[in-house]
Amino acid sequence: MVQLAVTLKDGDWTVFHDGKAVAGELSRSAAVQMAKDLAFEAEERGEPVELLIQGYYGEVSRRITGGSED
Repeated sequence: MVQLAVTLKDGDWTVFHDGKAVAGELSRSAAVQMAKDLAFEAEERGEPVELLIQGYYGEVSRRITGGSED
């Protein structure tokens, strides 16, 4: 499973891929778009995805998609 997250870290929005920061110093909208693009690419490869996105007030939304049904 691919895990993607968008969180506020040190005052900037950061995108994490499987626990490792892959991009930082982003606006929230740019970080969310990048995470969604990475999720789409993983889904196209048939991998399941967990996408966590932190809101402005600390709340977290979670989406899980399945992989291919081989």
